[in-house]
Amino acid sequence: MVPSSNPNVPVRFGPFELDVRTGELRRDGTSLKLQPQPAKVLQLLVARAGEIVTRQDLAQQVWSSDTFVDFDQGLNYAIRQIRTALDDDAERPRYLETLPKRGYRFIAQIEDVKPKISADLPTGSAEILPSAKAPRGHLRTRLQWIAASAGVVLLAIAAWVYIAGDGSASRGSGRDIQSVAVLPLESLSADTNQDYFADGLTDELITELARLGRFRVISRTSVVGYKGTKKKAAEIGRELNVDAIVEGTVERVGDHARIRAQLIRAGDDQHVWAESYDREVSDLLRLERDVARDIAQQIGYRITEQGDRARTIPQVSAAAHEDYLRGRYYWNKRTEAGLLKGIEYFQKAIDQEPNYALAYAGLADSHIMLANWGFAAPLDAYPKAKTAALKALDLDDELAEAHTSLAYTTLLYDWDWVNAEKRFRKAIAVNPNYASAHHFYSICLMTAGRYKEAVAEIRRAQELDPLSLIVNDVLGWTYYEGRQYDQAIQQFTKTLEMDPNYVPALLDLGSTYLRTGEYGKAVAQFEKARSIAGENGVVLSGLAQAYALSGNQAGAVKIVRQLETPSTASFVSPWDLSTIYVALGDKTRAIDLLQKAANDRVGWVVRLGVDPAFDSLQGEPQFQRLIREVGIPKIASQSTGVRREFPRRSG
Repeated sequence: MVPSSNPNVPVRFGPFELDVRTGELRRDGTSLKLQPQPAKVLQLLVARAGEIVTRQDLAQQVWSSDTFVDFDQGLNYAIRQIRTALDDDAERPRYLETLPKRGYRFIAQIEDVKPKISADLPTGSAEILPSAKAPRGHLRTRLQWIAASAGVVLLAIAAWVYIAGDGSASRGSGRDIQSVAVLPLESLSADTNQDYFADGLTDELITELARLGRFRVISRTSVVGYKGTKKKAAEIGRELNVDAIVEGTVERVGDHARIRAQLIRAGDDQHVWAESYDREVSDLLRLERDVARDIAQQIGYRITEQGDRARTIPQVSAAAHEDYLRGRYYWNKRTEAGLLKGIEYFQKAIDQEPNYALAYAGLADSHIMLANWGFAAPLDAYPKAKTAALKALDLDDELAEAHTSLAYTTLLYDWDWVNAEKRFRKAIAVNPNYASAHHFYSICLMTAGRYKEAVAEIRRAQELDPLSLIVNDVLGWTYYEGRQYDQAIQQFTKTLEMDPNYVPALLDLGSTYLRTGEYGKAVAQFEKARSIAGENGVVLSGLAQAYALSGNQAGAVKIVRQLETPSTASFVSPWDLSTIYVALGDKTRAIDLLQKAANDRVGWVVRLGVDPAFDSLQGEPQFQRLIREVGIPKIASQSTGVRREFPRRSG
């Protein structure tokens, strides 16, 4: 039988049915909750069953190619939601297969669910009976038609109906609210390429609100997964551990923007406040501040010009501000391509507005990450970061982002723990809700051997950004550096439950297995990281250590040769090479490379006093001289306790 062309006909795979008209997923007749974006991803994958759907395809067709939602985080979240709904296993998939560095493929057989007129039913009624497998092209056309015509508008309509009224209903006191999450504003613009505008505005609103109040404000990386959510405020409040939710819509037509926002108490779903704002895009920065101040006042904090430190609104063009938002979007990817793209947009913003402090801070952060992740030579990247941070502070000395950037370069490049700590504390005083300040400050404390303080600080970052992969990973890393390996393994495992393909957690878990002597497990983690991230220095150094310690000396030496004679002019950190030579037992070569790392100003030499990889070098006079040269705090150089060699297996 030829399948019906009716786009309302559902499809079936296994015990599941997907209603292509509504995106509703059912199992054995029971409806399963799936949020709008995961539903769209599932529709597209089912429409192209048997084919590889690349992440780029999903970006263009579900998020749109220029959207400013954090696509990597959003897609990973969507895939996790789909697998949870289908009770599928990423390692042994029955429905959704992951192809590392390529994309995803729906592998289950698809069947149309055809309507059949029953003799017992009146004309026009139907019962659902299975049919032969539907042609893929027909199914794809039908699902793409639905995806193109569907919109996540119900929430926006509800918000509009409320705000279009007198706005006075349910205006309860907000004085018991101590923590807030700003959900991604929903774009009502007809042009989907304007989605980035709503996402960027959400990011800026979070930043402004964090600066104003003494309440806790959840960071952007932990709210991005709620884009288009249909969850109730109470459920979101429990998941993020907050008292209230801010939600709303943004509509842009030409140079005109309208924002509608409402504050909802999570405990009882009570609307505390709602307001509508109309502005020209050229006045966007003032609009962001007005919304943040109104929310802060409704929560119960009196905002005065003096209390707000009399901050002036930076007068920058709308085009420069949008380039800054684009830069932050790409910076958050933490990939080499993303960081370079971010630098391009930050510089473009600066070219238009030479006094744009935030853009200079973004430029500083990008150069720091290029050096930290081994994508650029530290002697080139860190000075650029420091110059940009100082310029930002020259323009605005109350900018927490810039104080944080300068503090981090003071630690990693200047090896100055005292002034780095002062600057981190200044950043936190300016904006206690800036999660990155707490995150990087925890690293400063950890490298100084102050583990309890470091754990407390990274946990503060986790409170502000509970779903951040990097923050959760750094908590485990702090346990690792403190030799609390069981806790480290538990934390890295939790992080990988959030995203099984998160490379930093794979690498750190592998390193922890090295210290516990579980070399087979370590190799497995490093191999998986290599399959996802490719053969960069950090990944290969971990794998080579595992080979060396497990007795595969030849495998380790082969990687060393590969890194020491790269086929391209890419930067290879002597720090990464030194860890391999330690594992091979060549202490002299390891220390020589660490000296080169210090000479090259590799930032991670600040870890010399605490990193377990170098425990076997602690008794070497040359290593101790290097410790003193870098200026490692005494508490760090004395805090690691009894040194031990890690066992090697023969054969």
